[in-house]
Amino acid sequence: MKLSWERLPLQAAVPFRISRSVQDRIERVWARIEFEGEEGWGEADPSPYYGESAESVEAALGRMRPVLAGQSDPDRIESIETQLREAVPGNGAAHAAASAALHDLFGKRAGLPVWKLFGLDPSVTPPSSFTIGIDEPEAMAERAAAASGWPILKIKLGTDRDRQMVEAIRAADPTRRLQVDANAAWSPDEAVENIRMLADLGVEMVEQPLPPGRPDEWRWVRERSPLPIFADESCIKSSDVPGLIGLVDGVNIKLTKCGGIREALRTVHTARSCGLEVMFGCMLESTLGIAAAAHLAPLADRLDLDGAVLLADDPFEGPVLKDSRLELGPEPGLGVRRAGATE
Repeated sequence: MKLSWERLPLQAAVPFRISRSVQDRIERVWARIEFEGEEGWGEADPSPYYGESAESVEAALGRMRPVLAGQSDPDRIESIETQLREAVPGNGAAHAAASAALHDLFGKRAGLPVWKLFGLDPSVTPPSSFTIGIDEPEAMAERAAAASGWPILKIKLGTDRDRQMVEAIRAADPTRRLQVDANAAWSPDEAVENIRMLADLGVEMVEQPLPPGRPDEWRWVRERSPLPIFADESCIKSSDVPGLIGLVDGVNIKLTKCGGIREALRTVHTARSCGLEVMFGCMLESTLGIAAAAHLAPLADRLDLDGAVLLADDPFEGPVLKDSRLELGPEPGLGVRRAGATE
């Protein structure tokens, strides 16, 4: 098996701001695994918050290359991914790219889409939210109005104008379903006060109100929260889930955090066994990056897989969101191709 990769520059349609950072032009890494004339593709979407970059992804893929070169049967994905984790610990984004490419290759060789390989039912896939990054309240309201085809909005908060932002969006559309993500920006007292305010404004859930860790603070906030609370930065992989029992109502699974499709599945099943809801989320990613999670989307209670929609120009085509709904087709593997490419 031959592994290769290249940088993939992406441009946000508008600067995407959250409580701790802003993204405009970003670099992803497009990984390809080749075997007997067939290619599997994956995308690494590194986040500085988790200590990763395009450079660290490329370095990790370089260490993975000899492991993959020694494989003679690409269908033994569980064994291959175990060997990759042993050779290259950490580096979730690089492992997510390799995992996506392995499953894409497997699906193409089998002639089946990845969702069908796992026996999933696309018809039960929930709608995705559309994310509104931090901006002036009026600009956020305008962006919400422009996304009129999306029934669920996810609003990024974590400033001293949080109330004004939500009020502006709510005033522009009194009926839209609203969710909020604070990206770990609040103190416990702020979280309780803000969550109660958000409940009064008709928000339906809150994601990552507090920094990771500090379980006593999370428990204290949840006991006083009128809204469901989901963990994102506090839940990297499946082994993190049991420690969140009693602290949250659900977890946001991102393949770039946990390291790929198989670990995402383990996280889903662990969360279910712990009585927690499941959300699939994303970074700013192309359709290639979104595709791996999209094929697992029927397992979720909630989705936030709009990363490719937030780009100025998506270099790939494949599983698409149309007015918040994912369309998983019959194409083998991940079903992704270069934009404008002919079959």
